[in-house]
Amino acid sequence: MTATLSRSGPAASSRGRTASLLVAGLIGLLVSILAATALGSEGISLVNVRDILTNHLHLTDITVFPYKEVIVWEDRMPRSVVAAAVGGGLAVCGVILQSLLRNPLADPFLLGISSGASTGAVIVGILGLGSAAIGLSGGAFIGALVAFGAVLFLAKVAGGSTDRVILAGVAMTQLFSALTSFVIFAFADSDETRGVMFWLLGSLEGVRWDDARLTAVVAVIGLAGCWAAAHALDAFTFGDEVAASLGIPVARVRAAMLVLTALLTAALVSVAGAVGFVGLVLPHAARFLVGPGHGRLVPVSALLGAIFLVWVDALSRVAFHPTPLPLGVGTALIGVPAFIAIMFSRRSRA
Repeated sequence: MTATLSRSGPAASSRGRTASLLVAGLIGLLVSILAATALGSEGISLVNVRDILTNHLHLTDITVFPYKEVIVWEDRMPRSVVAAAVGGGLAVCGVILQSLLRNPLADPFLLGISSGASTGAVIVGILGLGSAAIGLSGGAFIGALVAFGAVLFLAKVAGGSTDRVILAGVAMTQLFSALTSFVIFAFADSDETRGVMFWLLGSLEGVRWDDARLTAVVAVIGLAGCWAAAHALDAFTFGDEVAASLGIPVARVRAAMLVLTALLTAALVSVAGAVGFVGLVLPHAARFLVGPGHGRLVPVSALLGAIFLVWVDALSRVAFHPTPLPLGVGTALIGVPAFIAIMFSRRSRA
């Protein structure tokens, strides 16, 4: 009995710590969204934000100035929700790819998805192909899927190993980046170039509740699918042979998770543009907090990514008013020093 209690004690303590961390993360995310919604050139109090939110949830009927309601509900709130969904989704994709490919530098854009999305966006935005039917986001989504399909085909032809997937991703990233640059150089005027480049660097300008609902649903579905595969992802950490010995159908699980992360990344990038470093840095920060077990790592990474991108967007919007700093620039400026700090922290702990 004593031995059983001694074994269950640490496990129960770990579960309790994880549950506490998840609750704290959810509260932190809610507070972050409300605080980010209050920030801007037109300062709005948190009380007003609360009243507007509860009014739209049909919990209260409090009188608020109409212009404040428009700013909060139609502009800042959906923007913060999209930032949270994109940040959380990209962070989860980073966790999955780093596990499947056994590469700590893997991120959602390693498979050429971001470059393909950029090519699709510039083809629609500059050449005008399909602009009336699918729009910029639709073009980006299709471009991302085409790039991912090319990566899978090339990797399969080359042998299908993990290393071949990475090499195929690098090759397709370079190819589609070159195609994007060629279209901009050859066909875009200065105004089109400025507009497209702003989107390519990541932007949440003009997002509305339709975008917020889409990204939130996609991020939740992606998170649920990845969290359900936590046991298999733990096995992948030790290699394919160990995973197979534990009864994991290696090829099928890897293919399913690669497709899931590709679809999730493509959907998020099509709305927000190319937002880098979230999928690379935040999984490492989550491992620093909760360790390598994917049952804890996946949800904590999602929460950290969501909170991180909400604040990056809010600060870039406030500090660089009236033209917000592109999201990709903000995440790099903050993410690179944070990544370096994590590297040194892990080295000192080792």
